[in-house]
Amino acid sequence: MENEKQELVDFAVTARKYKTLLTKKYLNRKPWVNPSPYEIQSIIPGTILEVFVAEGEVYKEGAPLLILEAMKMQNRIQMPFTARIKKINVEVGSRIPKDSLMIELESVDEIEA
Repeated sequence: MENEKQELVDFAVTARKYKTLLTKKYLNRKPWVNPSPYEIQSIIPGTILEVFVAEGEVYKEGAPLLILEAMKMQNRIQMPFTARIKKINVEVGSRIPKDSLMIELESVDEIEA
């Protein structure tokens, strides 16, 4: 492989240890990141049809956030928990890709609500 030094990596299967070479595809993969509950991301690409919320306002769990149309279906995205809208990153009519950050939330003290 083009005179580059490769490093063997240990892995275990049923208490036996083996060594293997990692492929370029594996090394270049997008690392998994634990999703933040304060970020509402699109799980499919689509078009924003309607936005029901405003920045700075507090909304309760289950309140509608927006409608995302994908594959001729309208998906209603709802608040996962009571929180304040920190930032809205989409607007009506915009086409968004998969894993696009649509809305950012921030916690709200229960005393305020």
